[in-house]
Amino acid sequence: MEVELTYDMAGNRLRRIGDLEIGYDMAGNRPKTLGHLELDYDMAGSRLRRIGADQIEYDMLGSRPSRVGDLDIEYDMMGSRLRRIGDVGIDYDMAGNRVRRIGDLNVDYDMLGSRPRYLRADGESEMDEQMVAIVFLVLVAFDRDD
Repeated sequence: MEVELTYDMAGNRLRRIGDLEIGYDMAGNRPKTLGHLELDYDMAGSRLRRIGADQIEYDMLGSRPSRVGDLDIEYDMMGSRLRRIGDVGIDYDMAGNRVRRIGDLNVDYDMLGSRPRYLRADGESEMDEQMVAIVFLVLVAFDRDD
């Protein structure tokens, strides 16, 4: 299976994960929909609070997501990189900067190595809605490079 990640004309914003379109707000800087799933933010508009029916809970300081729906979120020992969402492991390259694997999906980057371009997995099974949401959270919503 190969899923293409499509960006806007400037190449800054992820617009599609395979066939699922990511819709943005009027200003164009904050995702509002992931396919048919609505994305809901806190009053300040900076923290994602809900993706579809799944509520996102944050740690005591309110800075780091700790749970998505019924899935726990685990971080590395320093607490800066995601290691797992539910049963889906997240692996990084040797330098620790780029996500290389999300569950069974290999993340391939563009020629410059700066943007994820394809998700590849063995077999032909399609990604389910929960896996697409996890990919979105890892690559867009919880990405600390923004």
